[in-house]
Amino acid sequence: MSADPSPAHPAVSAYLEDGYDRVPGMSSRFAAAICARLLRLQTEQGVSGPIAEIGAFEGRFLIALAHALEPGEVALAVDLFEWPDAGVQERFEANAARHGIGPERRVTVKADSGTMTPADLIAHARGERLRLIHIDGEHSRAALAKDLALATACLAEGGLIVLDDMLHPGYPTLMVAVQHFLDAHPDIVALCLIDRESVVAATKFVLCQRQWFERYQAPMLTIFESWIWPMGADFEPHRCLVLSQDTRLAEIR
Repeated sequence: MSADPSPAHPAVSAYLEDGYDRVPGMSSRFAAAICARLLRLQTEQGVSGPIAEIGAFEGRFLIALAHALEPGEVALAVDLFEWPDAGVQERFEANAARHGIGPERRVTVKADSGTMTPADLIAHARGERLRLIHIDGEHSRAALAKDLALATACLAEGGLIVLDDMLHPGYPTLMVAVQHFLDAHPDIVALCLIDRESVVAATKFVLCQRQWFERYQAPMLTIFESWIWPMGADFEPHRCLVLSQDTRLAEIR
């Protein structure tokens, strides 16, 4: 099955086919294709502005998203840039440049997202709220709760929050933070789940503002028709799409 379910932009497809796997990282190429197409859907719905990734590492996922942006929109890379060594920021910058995301299209923010205020993040985004925030920072319940609060406070109307490594066997308590957040923010709901490629390239959750759910879901039913797992996901009582490369249901014999 193609790595690009529905091309967001020729540059996205080119990077996913010849570049994505050459940038170190653990994110799923299937998820990158889905999220890049969601950015295009936002554009089609009149949603514009910058994006951000908390935990950019060497840029694998952010480069794919940046290629889906419109002219003049920028991608923020927020990271401590200390792991696994002090050279990670230099490698991020080199990877971005090598794959067509020049300095005019990106903003590198060397910072701890856990100590950032919404005003800090919006200032880095040139005073604009963010239309998509990918959270892939410290994988602890407390850190995820802080990043979710920051993302919510900085989200544009029609914006999306993407959560990495959900349902990962190595980080089982992250779901506790997500459920607590959803219980406390009834105006935010799950838009879709992007199924894992492997244990390493784990599931992502995509969240949106409740009033935008139907506006996004209706076109997604067509855009991602071949990748919709029939049962969907039950958030009790809210239900959302599950997008997967394997849409089979279990056989009962």
